[in-house]
Amino acid sequence: MNEENRKETADSEDMDFLSETRVFETLTETEPEEPLSATGVMETLTEGDFAAEEKEEKKEEQPEKESGSALKEILLFLRDLAVYMVIVFLMVEFLIRPIQVIGSSMYPTLNGGDRGVSNLLGYRLGHMKRFDIAIIYLDSKDEYLVKRVIGMPGETVSYTDGQLYINGEPVEEPFLDTDYANSYDGVFMTDVEPVTLAEDEYFCLGDNRPRSTDSRYYGPFKADKIMAKGVFIVWPFSHFGAETW
Repeated sequence: MNEENRKETADSEDMDFLSETRVFETLTETEPEEPLSATGVMETLTEGDFAAEEKEEKKEEQPEKESGSALKEILLFLRDLAVYMVIVFLMVEFLIRPIQVIGSSMYPTLNGGDRGVSNLLGYRLGHMKRFDIAIIYLDSKDEYLVKRVIGMPGETVSYTDGQLYINGEPVEEPFLDTDYANSYDGVFMTDVEPVTLAEDEYFCLGDNRPRSTDSRYYGPFKADKIMAKGVFIVWPFSHFGAETW
């Protein structure tokens, strides 16, 4: 009996040992077959640092991109401004010239304060006609006058009792406001002795004859002092439109 008991005890110890061995094997099965090497651990640790550095670099690149975009917009604006300035210069130099009417010498055709443009190109192409409005540069006062062309180069101009004569023949002035002229208290148009114009001279008067200082005072105007012809009023809108363009 004792031997049998000893065998049973030994067998139970063996079973206990096997059980402990199985448990140990089960526990060790969950452990990684190959532990991380020192290089692997280092790579794992430094991955976080690289990610952080990339974020910092992106943050630094963002202001640089914004700065570059702002600079590009400024350069584009300056380019467009330069193009506009060149266009305006060419237009003012060769096509049209801004004007502002000052005074009442051309009333009621033009009023003081009217703003618009005059036709440079039309005059330079030699299209000046009788009764066109002319923009004249006056050397003695360093200013511009707005008057109407009455006498053309080579003609003889005169007025008698308000009637215009060209080369001795009466010529009507349809642009005059007869109601305004007839309502004027006094002589609307003074007599003018015959004036013979040179081949480069124009005789010019204001439509508001009693209130105009023109060729009756300055004499004929030289062709090279006429800068432009016609007036296109853009302001005020109530006067919008062209006069002898």
